[in-house]
Amino acid sequence: MTSCYWPRRRVPICLFCVPVYLYLSSYWSYQDIIMFECFQEIAFEAEVNTEENPELLEMARELCNENPATRATAITELRQMIFSRGECRPLRTDDEYLLRYLRARNFVVPRAHKLLVRYCTFREQQRSLYEGVDLWGLVKVQDAYEGSMFDRPDVGRLSIFRFGMWDPNEFPVEDLVRAGMAMVEIGIRQPKLQVLGGTVIVDLEGITLRHVATLTPTVAYQIVSLMGLANPTRVKGAHLINYSWILNTFFYLFKKFIPRRAWDTIYFHGNDLKSLQQHIPVECLPARYGGSCRSHCSFAVWLNKIKKYRDDKFDREMKELGYVIKE
Repeated sequence: MTSCYWPRRRVPICLFCVPVYLYLSSYWSYQDIIMFECFQEIAFEAEVNTEENPELLEMARELCNENPATRATAITELRQMIFSRGECRPLRTDDEYLLRYLRARNFVVPRAHKLLVRYCTFREQQRSLYEGVDLWGLVKVQDAYEGSMFDRPDVGRLSIFRFGMWDPNEFPVEDLVRAGMAMVEIGIRQPKLQVLGGTVIVDLEGITLRHVATLTPTVAYQIVSLMGLANPTRVKGAHLINYSWILNTFFYLFKKFIPRRAWDTIYFHGNDLKSLQQHIPVECLPARYGGSCRSHCSFAVWLNKIKKYRDDKFDREMKELGYVIKE
């Protein structure tokens, strides 16, 4: 087996050069595949990078209504609102932390504050999702979640939920939700994802009554909250595919927790991949959906890469959130 070595370093990485390389490499030779693997490792390393760069700030202006000249003022206003209203007690109030809430709500300070209150309330109510949870132990989820390293402004980070890949006999549904929460917490640390946001595909292939039986109103509320209701994430759209009559039962549990304004970003495609491709370009989709993107990986692979490339800052912040970080 051929391997490659790329030295560990912390250097600015262009937001687009790595994803474009990952896409184009599908047309190249074996040697280029080896180089592809090296670039993929760089992309994985960048997942724990919380530094910003000029390119990102320019995109933030367009996508998040972020003005560098007034950004500090907005952060200060949000911080003052937190202290004056006393509706929540966030873990942090530093600039870097508050910025993610402002970006998620297009720098409208009252909306950012409302989101922060919901986030704090959710964490207080759902302590079992993170408190004392072994972060690396969540690798058990394997393929139930999948993500793409091919991020771009129109789609953001494409995440795929394949709950049919989960065997309820192996671990409880709560672990599935815990993994989803960990994925969100890790993702929103990254400035690029704060700005670009993400798109979700919910693939219901393989869902049976055995899966549906594990879904309670509490679990439905937790999943909807993690998809943007109570987290500083910018969800561009949610696309449901490969479903049958079971969808009626599955979706009924979620329906009452989804805000009215979010319905415009939920799409039902059935088994029609052409319909899906009208919303998500084929270069962003994996082959199973008629796409050409090779940079998708399972949650298990992604989490193991996070473990490999994490730094002291990552460990400290995840422990502050309540996770157990084992070597």
